[in-house]
Amino acid sequence: MLWLEVIVVLAAIFFGARLGSIGIGYAGGLGVLVLTLGLGLKLGSIPIDVILIIMSVIAAIGAMQVAGGLDYMVSIAEKILRKNPKYITFLAPIVTYVMTFFAGTGHTAFSTLPVIAEVAKEQGIRPSRPLSIAVVSSQIAITASPISAAVVFLSGALEKHGIGYLELLAVCIPSSFLACMVAAFVSNFLGKELKDDPIYQERVAKGLVKMRGTTQLDVKPGAKLSVGIFLLTIIAVVTYATLISDKVGIIKNPVVPRNEAIMLFMFAAATLIAAFTKIECAQVLNSATFKSGMSACICVLGVAWLGDTFVANHIAQIKAMAGDLLNVYPWMLAVVLFFASTLLYSQAATAKALIPSALLLGVSSLTVVASFAAVSALFVLPTYPTLIAAVEMDDTGSTRIGKFVFNHPFIIPGVVAIALSVAFAFVIGEIIL
Repeated sequence: MLWLEVIVVLAAIFFGARLGSIGIGYAGGLGVLVLTLGLGLKLGSIPIDVILIIMSVIAAIGAMQVAGGLDYMVSIAEKILRKNPKYITFLAPIVTYVMTFFAGTGHTAFSTLPVIAEVAKEQGIRPSRPLSIAVVSSQIAITASPISAAVVFLSGALEKHGIGYLELLAVCIPSSFLACMVAAFVSNFLGKELKDDPIYQERVAKGLVKMRGTTQLDVKPGAKLSVGIFLLTIIAVVTYATLISDKVGIIKNPVVPRNEAIMLFMFAAATLIAAFTKIECAQVLNSATFKSGMSACICVLGVAWLGDTFVANHIAQIKAMAGDLLNVYPWMLAVVLFFASTLLYSQAATAKALIPSALLLGVSSLTVVASFAAVSALFVLPTYPTLIAAVEMDDTGSTRIGKFVFNHPFIIPGVVAIALSVAFAFVIGEIIL
C-alpha cells in the first residue's frame, strides 16, 4: 500500500508539472483526494499561514504596482545598469536580488529582464550571462527576504528549536548574496562571446536583432510614495518581529503574533497606498503581480497539502528509513530540497512539505538553516515563468534551451549559487547559531 501511495504522490506532481502554472496546485489537490477518500489516509494540514502571508504581501505589492511603484523601481534599476554597463553580469543579479528581497516575490524580476538584455546587447556582452544569474538570484533571494512566505514559515518552525527570526536572516542574507556574486563571476565565462556565436550571427543577418535603446517609462505621480510606504512597512515588520522575539523580549506576550502582524502590516500598507496615491483598487485584481501571487497560493495549497498528508501518515517509517542517513550525511537534506523544488515550483511549498519532517527526524537546526537555499532550484526545468521570460526577451538567441532540455544557461549558475549558499550558510551558521 505504501508504494501505491508514493506512486500517487509522484504521479500528481509530475502530472501537475505537465499541466504547468497553477496546474501543479490542481493536481496536488487531486492527489490529496485519492490518498484520503481512495486509499484511506488521514487528511494532512492545510498550509493556511503560508497562503495567507502570500496573499497579504501580494495584495500590498499589487497596490504598489498599480500606483506605479514597480515601474519607478525599474527606472532606478535601469539607471544603475546603464551607468556601469560593462559590469552588467554582476549588477544584474544585485538588482534582482534586492528587488526580490524587499518585495518577497521573485516575479519582480520580470520588469528588469528586458533592461538587462538590452544593456548586455549594447555592450556586446552575451545576454545569457547576466540574464541567467539574474533569474537565479531572484529565486534564491526568496530565502533571504524578511517577508517571503518561505522565510516566515521556516522562522516559525525553528522558533521551537531556539533559532530566532533575526538569526535566520543573519545567516541566510549574507550566505545567499555572496553565493550569487560568486556565481555571477562564474557566469561571466560561460558560453561563446556574443560576436562568435553562430546563432547570433545568423539572427543579425536576418534582421532579427534590434537595439531598442533606453526604456521610456511613465512614472506615475504616486509611484515614489507607494515605494516609500512599502519599504517603511517592511522595516516595521522586521522591527516588530525583533521586539516580540524571545531573544530580545522587549514586548512580552504580544497581542498580535508575528505571522498575523505581517498580514496586518501588509494590509495597512495597501490601504495607505490606495488612499494616498488614489488608485482604483479594482485595478489591483488585474495586475501581473496579483495574478502571479494568487497562482502561487493555489500551488502551495495543493502541493504542500499533498506532501503533508503523505508524510504525516508515514512519519514513523520515514524516521526509520531516513533519520540515520541524515544524521550521518546532513548535507543530504539540501539535495532532497533541491530536487523536490524542481518539481514543486515554489520555495514556500517545498519548505512546508519537507522541512517539518526533517525537524521531526532530528536534523539539527544548523543543517536546516544551511540547506534552506536549496528550495530555490526552480531553474532546473526550463518552464518557470521568469526563466521563460528571459529566453523570450533575448533576441540574440544566446539565452536558449538546448536539445536535451536541461542544457540551458541557467543550470550552471543556479547549481553553483545554491551549492555555495549552502556551504557559506554552514560556515556562517556555526558562528551565529
